[in-house]
Amino acid sequence: MLSRKYPLVLSIVLVFLLSLGNQRKSEHINFIVIYADDLGYGDLGVFGNPEIKTPTLDKLAFEGQKWTNFYTADPACTPSRAALLTGRYPIRSGMTSSKSGVLFPDSTKGLPHSELTIAEKLKEAGYASAIIGKWHLGHQKNYLPLSHGFDYFWGIPYSNDMDQQPNADKKYRENMHNPYARIDFSQYNVPIIENEEIVERPANQYTITQRYTQKSIEFIRKNQNTPFFLYLAHSMPHVPLFVEKDTNLNEYSSLYAAVVSSIDQSVDSIVKALKELNLESNTILVFSSDNGPWLSYKIHGGSAGPLRAGKGTTFEGGQRVPTIFWGPSNIYPKVVSDIGSTLDILPTFTEIAGLSLPENPKIDGLSLKETLFEGLPSERKEFFYWAFGKLHAVRFEDWKLHILQREKINYHEIELPAPELFHLRSDIGERYDLAQRHPKIVNSLKEKLKAHIEDTSDRLPDQLQARSKQ
Repeated sequence: MLSRKYPLVLSIVLVFLLSLGNQRKSEHINFIVIYADDLGYGDLGVFGNPEIKTPTLDKLAFEGQKWTNFYTADPACTPSRAALLTGRYPIRSGMTSSKSGVLFPDSTKGLPHSELTIAEKLKEAGYASAIIGKWHLGHQKNYLPLSHGFDYFWGIPYSNDMDQQPNADKKYRENMHNPYARIDFSQYNVPIIENEEIVERPANQYTITQRYTQKSIEFIRKNQNTPFFLYLAHSMPHVPLFVEKDTNLNEYSSLYAAVVSSIDQSVDSIVKALKELNLESNTILVFSSDNGPWLSYKIHGGSAGPLRAGKGTTFEGGQRVPTIFWGPSNIYPKVVSDIGSTLDILPTFTEIAGLSLPENPKIDGLSLKETLFEGLPSERKEFFYWAFGKLHAVRFEDWKLHILQREKINYHEIELPAPELFHLRSDIGERYDLAQRHPKIVNSLKEKLKAHIEDTSDRLPDQLQARSKQ
């Protein structure tokens, strides 16, 4: 009877109630960072690979934002992960070293507790957080993720090629010219840790990508009614490469292609879970890589596409990484050619969550919120290339100046007799040195390098070189 007398009123009330429901659902935005290991700039279909099939990531790039000038803050595992979680160049936290490139199973330290992580910051807004996958910021109990703001950890403490059995790496290298050569996971004694306890050793790496995915979806389901931050750090395609034993490799161009495809399938499963739970409209997913491809492993390494060099170097192939931002109803779809960095993820998430950044410690990242939500230009105009505890280069807009280089397989440094200048927009492969033609630009960039060295003079001591005597 009421509906007959007051149809307009009921309609208004219904719309109001529905809007309330939507408002409650969009009170917060969830964050997911999926971080591949050693994935090259040219390893995804949407970034130009003609053989490796990545339909899910290709689709997310078309629906969201594909960033073509996005940088990891270091070309090696440990420092790049420290920078991602803290928004700070790893030189500031002591997480880059000229004596030890990354943390090892005999390392005694890790990410300093004075550093603020994304998990710790988002906890201020009530976010639940988990890291599933590779940590590599300290395997001692007091440096594990639960000591850095995370509520849950399931994964490996360092790289999947560590704790290797005698001759394991030698056997792998003997077969690295065979695109389908496989190795038994028992050659590597790397553990799986849940929170702070070892639950499996050696890790069954045949199924590790699928189990990372399963654990990630379990976390999403558990926290579907609360804000959450999920950091899924795949241990692939870092060598040794593993896929499920029953994978038909004849369907792929190589074992490497099969591994990257399994990561794409993992992303697909996570996106499907978000849609099933009706969470896609208030979730932002970021996909990126910790550094460029490990080219010394030949066919078992990836491709930097048109970029020069790869992992361990400060050429573009070492630090420019394939990056995608996806979030229906939030991300403004476009191809972004502006500069961005993993340094920017912490301040971006902080602003979106309605929080403010602290004055200390100093954050090097910039918020990308307006670029992501409105398609406006990125505020980042410059980027500094650190590697192994030394400053190698700087980029400002389209110009890049090198003062040190590490390009060889053994990563010996080359102190250049004179700085080399490249125009990255017209010379993406860094082939043509223009320093003699543009001395004013060289001097301007040298001043930026000098100022940045002074700005990072308050750095913490080297945390990576501390090793136990075994």
